[in-house]
Amino acid sequence: MTDLSQQRCIPCEGGVKPLSADEATEKLKQLGDNWELVDDGKAIRATFKFKGFMRTVMFVNSVAWIAQTQDHHPDVAFDYNTATVKYWTHAIDGLSDNDFICAAKVDALLA
Repeated sequence: MTDLSQQRCIPCEGGVKPLSADEATEKLKQLGDNWELVDDGKAIRATFKFKGFMRTVMFVNSVAWIAQTQDHHPDVAFDYNTATVKYWTHAIDGLSDNDFICAAKVDALLA
């Protein structure tokens, strides 16, 4: 199995089924411990803590760079020392492989 962080997102314009609960739970095991299924299994979310505002902002900017290079964009919220990242595939109103690929790339930022 290829490391998720080494994969690339495939454009999704709909027309495919979201991952099942079992598939999402299996893929979640490949991510860091702070990722969780939310919104009745339609999304994944993680919160990251940092030492100070600038480290948080640098992380958020790095997440934005991943989003642009993968053409798959999360919801991101942050404050002084915390950032929360939430992925789901809007076009299918659920989870796709792209969500887990991007989450793994976010994890790799902190490795």
